[in-house]
Amino acid sequence: MGRSDRLSRRRKSKPNTPPSGLTAVHDAFANPLFRLGYGSQSPLEATEYPSARLTGNYALMNSLYRDNWVVQNVVGIIPDDMTKEWFTPAGALSPDQLTALEAAQRRTGLRMSVNEGLRWGRLYGGAAGILWVRGQEALLDRPLDLESVLPGAFQGLYILDRWCGIAPEAGEVFLQGRPEPEYYTVRFPDGRTAARVHHSRVIRFTGRELPYLERVTEQGWGASEVESLYREVVQYDNTTANMAALTFRANIDTMEVQNLDQLFSLASGEAQRRFWNVMQAQSVLRSNFGYQLVNKGDQVKNTQYTFTGLSDVHESMCLSLSGASRIPMTKLFGRAPAGMNATGESDLRNYYDYVDTLRQSVLAPVLRRLLPVLCMSALGTVPEDIDLTFPPLWTPTAREVAEIAKDKAETVIAVFQAGLVQADTAARELKKLSGETGLFDSITGREIAALRGKSYQDVTALRDPLAGLGFGLETEDALTLDYKGQPRDKHGRFTYGKLSGGGGSTGTKKRGKISSQRMGKKEAARVSSGILTDHPKLKAGESYSYCYGKYHYKFTVNGPGDYNFYVRTRLK
Repeated sequence: MGRSDRLSRRRKSKPNTPPSGLTAVHDAFANPLFRLGYGSQSPLEATEYPSARLTGNYALMNSLYRDNWVVQNVVGIIPDDMTKEWFTPAGALSPDQLTALEAAQRRTGLRMSVNEGLRWGRLYGGAAGILWVRGQEALLDRPLDLESVLPGAFQGLYILDRWCGIAPEAGEVFLQGRPEPEYYTVRFPDGRTAARVHHSRVIRFTGRELPYLERVTEQGWGASEVESLYREVVQYDNTTANMAALTFRANIDTMEVQNLDQLFSLASGEAQRRFWNVMQAQSVLRSNFGYQLVNKGDQVKNTQYTFTGLSDVHESMCLSLSGASRIPMTKLFGRAPAGMNATGESDLRNYYDYVDTLRQSVLAPVLRRLLPVLCMSALGTVPEDIDLTFPPLWTPTAREVAEIAKDKAETVIAVFQAGLVQADTAARELKKLSGETGLFDSITGREIAALRGKSYQDVTALRDPLAGLGFGLETEDALTLDYKGQPRDKHGRFTYGKLSGGGGSTGTKKRGKISSQRMGKKEAARVSSGILTDHPKLKAGESYSYCYGKYHYKFTVNGPGDYNFYVRTRLK
């Protein structure tokens, strides 16, 4: 035996004790005198949390879902609210393309399939949906090529929960920021392999997220939502069952019988039988006829049970379940809000905020993987800037809808008037508001196509602000009236004269003898229209000079479209 072996044995045999002068301590609170804290003989310190892993108990999950209505609500309410307001495709999509996408979703039952996947994922901890493409049934083990999806080939999602024959294989790939199985195996009920599916053809629906090692224990899936509130469900069921049993003790009659203990202990069997027959006869009379017959001198007392405090106990059980499931009591139990002036609005708003986070973190990644396949099947191509948005879950009132429509329509109009978008884009944005506000749904694709390439200036060209006012013109159209002397450019389009002056002086060089003449109504309307159209922001109270046609005018501004002409001279 070498020296190194002897040294290694000495090290191994040496106990793991702290150095001399030091005392091992535990970083915890303890009060042995009052039996409080760590290591004390306290019922609290005797509490343990064993790892039950109820998610793997398939029979228990099925029994709870089939028999317990609270579990059904916990599993189904949140998926129903997540898919209640379906997504809206975002991007440069025409109304015809949007209609085609909606028709493809209805044909494949996409919303119902996604809801089913979310539901079984919450119940069993995991489920999967296989992208079913017609003509590619034998290519499930190959990566999905979008170019191979023919029009109308996408048939929908084939939903399987984790116990129905789909199991992840050992290999992993890094997808969407986390490791996921590369392949899945689908088996028949007898255990034979039905198909090997590539991960690009599988949409995962996991339950409550778990740490990595626990996720490995669950074969890559999550935990059931029922597991975390199983104890609350047991407490609620036992509490309600005991409350129901107490109703049988609500009204108890007590009759005093002399020497009853001796009757039961010393009397013969025949005497006990006769006594029991008397009690049965009295029970029949009391139940059928409402009579109670007793001997003279016997006493009968009635004891009524009071249920004071039971409602508070039941309320606490409901609150515990509501907190564990993150669902308000008004939705989980179908109860009206309690308390004075209570509407439950704040609880529902908080709940919808939570559901909205689930839509963004759970539902949106699923739909973003489905949307390209849906586009290839419905449109034959995938638009580059396509995305999706979710409408708000909170349903606004009619007044709130009107305010939303006004604000958003004014925003679109302001952007359009600023020249940042063209008329067809503005019309599409207005039509998108139809789903949220119910307005602008009548804008057709033909009308949008007619506005393509037009700016705000193109749409409002040759618009006379004084059109329709007449000014004594009985038969002529003010928009098409060809004013004699109106200047034109080389293309024949009308042009307006030059404006000068402001600040009280004309600042204009005289080009003829200035003579004060009275203007007619037609001439005043014509010149006023030109000034207002060409210079709509003149300051009131100031004087200007304006060249229009064959004349030079001087005027003061009373307001928009209201001018006081005081000099007119013919240009030479």
